[in-house]
Amino acid sequence: MARLSTHVLDTAHGKPAGGVTIILYALLTNGERHLVKRVRSNADGRTDEPLLSGDAYKPGLYELEFYIGDYFRKLGVALPSPAFIDVVPIRFGMHEADGHYHVPLAASPYAYSTYRGS
Repeated sequence: MARLSTHVLDTAHGKPAGGVTIILYALLTNGERHLVKRVRSNADGRTDEPLLSGDAYKPGLYELEFYIGDYFRKLGVALPSPAFIDVVPIRFGMHEADGHYHVPLAASPYAYSTYRGS
């Protein structure tokens, strides 16, 4: 089944990042963003269900925003003001009509990375 999923990892503490606000936007041809979904990661750093699946899944351009600065603040991590990394935007394209796109985020207060997972 075609779907989009994500996973957030706290590389500063070596654990999944639970409670991270994640917002998914579809990028429209006129350059605007359309809000698709707003969720929080669970204790395993994942969402309880795919971000997109079934009829909601459509190839196209998307953007995920991860509110990782808020996550670290809630843990009591002393961040500078403004934080070096606060909101992480990841723009990506999905071209496979029946694909599984997994877009994980590995983050610390001073670095992040992503890749197309499985």
